[in-house]
Amino acid sequence: MDRIRVHRAYIMPMPKRTGAACVVTTMPHYKGRVYHSHLLRRSYREGGKARNETLGNLSHLPEPLIAMIRRSLQGETFVPLAVAFTVLRSQPHGHVEVAQRMMERLGIATLIASKPCRERDIVLALIAARIVDPQTKLATTRSRAATTLADIFGVTESR
Repeated sequence: MDRIRVHRAYIMPMPKRTGAACVVTTMPHYKGRVYHSHLLRRSYREGGKARNETLGNLSHLPEPLIAMIRRSLQGETFVPLAVAFTVLRSQPHGHVEVAQRMMERLGIATLIASKPCRERDIVLALIAARIVDPQTKLATTRSRAATTLADIFGVTESR
């Protein structure tokens, strides 16, 4: 009871700020409607009785942020995405996916060979490579790590 707060022309003692804070959600019903309010509260003891003090009204905040505050007060630690994840490799993919899907729709794989085999996969990968980035066969094999083309068509390793 160290601090004193002036409130409406009278002085009342204010307890020390001890005790854990939590987010309390109330849902009062009034005239057939349900109102939600999210309050940041802490509990403390005063004269042997448990009391609550409202520290702030969080109702104006979006629900995901209220949930994050609630989890944070329960001891969960949050870190920025840049710290949590490190990008090891990023490759362009969209144009390769479009070429592969169009080749599927046109049925090019069955025109080349009726049964799946490694040679058919290599030919399909070369056709897609020419569509995506027209180069010679040698340049295509040298630049296969620049896109996801080798992964999509299953020609990442040479036999």
